[in-house]
Amino acid sequence: MNEENRTTQRPAHTPSSGGTTPPADPARRAFLGGGAAALAAWGLGAFGGPAASAGAHGAADSGFDPFAVPEADGEYGLFELDYPYDALEDAIDAKTMELHHSIHTEGYRVGLNNALKELEAARSGDDFGKIQYWQNQLAFHGAGFMLHLVFFKNMAPAGTTRPGSSLRSLMRRHFGGLEEMKRHFSAAARTVEGSGWAILGYQPVGDRFIIMQAEKHQNHTQWGVFPVLAIDVWEHAYYLRYQNRRADYVDNFWKVVNWDNVEARALFARGTRPS
Repeated sequence: MNEENRTTQRPAHTPSSGGTTPPADPARRAFLGGGAAALAAWGLGAFGGPAASAGAHGAADSGFDPFAVPEADGEYGLFELDYPYDALEDAIDAKTMELHHSIHTEGYRVGLNNALKELEAARSGDDFGKIQYWQNQLAFHGAGFMLHLVFFKNMAPAGTTRPGSSLRSLMRRHFGGLEEMKRHFSAAARTVEGSGWAILGYQPVGDRFIIMQAEKHQNHTQWGVFPVLAIDVWEHAYYLRYQNRRADYVDNFWKVVNWDNVEARALFARGTRPS
């Protein structure tokens, strides 16, 4: 297994053939209340931002929860996709989607749950001899799991959504326009050193949207920034189709962006800014 998945445990389910996502275990349909708050409370606040204490502001009023994840026996479960694995063929092939969701993302979920268990055991036994290792595992797998949740929710079949007026207005204010943001974002994604992400995020301190590069999942981030749009540029996200042509993958990513989700996340983030 590559560096990005440091656990060898297989997913609890096997994806079905024919490009569909697997049916969820009934237990996984019981969602954790306040997904963002739960992630932030478990030490993943680097991306949680003010949404961790959202209350009933902005998009939160409509029940939109950008970090809702299913619960499985008191642990984070693997979230379902909102589309079949073969629905994004304009940009990403079905096999890559299947492996990315059911193997790689599952690995981060397992690693996150394992890290939390080990840290709980360390506290219970007052034994912190391996604290540095398990804190690193918590950061790596927790950030990886969260960013994959954002990434998969950020996508939809080509042509099914369009940028809304609210999002266009925000991008015009902070980047000069939507196309200017896309060019900046694409340049950041193409030039991430090694493995990592490009992220459009909301920075509550300055009430501004910014674009960041993240190496691995957790490095080069800013505390409090809320992820609005994320693209995974680890090779596992695109290699089967694109090999080393990351730039082509980044260009095609825009064909399958779920602009409804991006706008909802942007409005949610700004709606939770402390007054």
